[in-house]
Amino acid sequence: MVLALFGFLNLSLMDVLDIILVAFIIYQVFKWIRGSSAMSIFAAIISLYVFRVVVDALDMRLMSAIMGTVLDVGVVALIVIFQPEIRRFLISFGSRYKMATKGKAFLGRLFGGSDSKMDSTSVNEIAEACKSMSEAKTGALIVLPHADTLEDIIGTGDTINADISRRLIMNLFFKNSPLHDGAVIINGGKIVAARCTLPITERVNIPPSFGMRHKAAIGISEESDADVIVVSEETGRISFVRGGNVTPIKNINELKLLLGSSMEQPDEGKRQDTEKTA
Repeated sequence: MVLALFGFLNLSLMDVLDIILVAFIIYQVFKWIRGSSAMSIFAAIISLYVFRVVVDALDMRLMSAIMGTVLDVGVVALIVIFQPEIRRFLISFGSRYKMATKGKAFLGRLFGGSDSKMDSTSVNEIAEACKSMSEAKTGALIVLPHADTLEDIIGTGDTINADISRRLIMNLFFKNSPLHDGAVIINGGKIVAARCTLPITERVNIPPSFGMRHKAAIGISEESDADVIVVSEETGRISFVRGGNVTPIKNINELKLLLGSSMEQPDEGKRQDTEKTA
């Protein structure tokens, strides 16, 4: 009787697929906004929609019309309310599902992006600079973009366009330097810019030990494909941030390995795997 009331008595294969698809979408949205301030809004929307379904099933026409109007108008409001989350999702979705290797390179040439690589010398210079700054408890924030060029972020800082050098990196983050406050962007074997402003993550489940540098690192890694190195000014600890996930660095060799894997050419990685298999 209850199933007949809600119209779920006669289920076809397409109905089952429809329910599974909707459940999957709701689950993905829940994962996407979990821990953010949008979670309570999402719960309220689901509750209103369930209420509308019940009202429709009970054939309460006036209440159904009111709820329909509220939800229809609410779509526009949701776009405004969830604008940062929608933007972050689209950026993340586009970065995650780009075509790999040749297709990715073609899109990079077509739209002006390039996944520039660093050599082992540059990786070593960055790692040694981070080690020295960690020992001196000098705060640092280094962004390593890949396919995303981060032109808007670079525009917020001062152009450097210099070769990668541990001494230059350390001088840029020296506390009395006019360029120390902000992030340094390193791309294609060059220190592109300094004193850059990064977006702050809106996640509320950040550990209290993380300061503004960590929140900025998480924010830019959520909105782009960039990797970020953070050196804490309070503790001197080094962290590597990728895709919003923070990895504490235990020693300098671990940082070099992460930087090496981050900057590794796809073709080189495939060739190494082939050699190991052989």
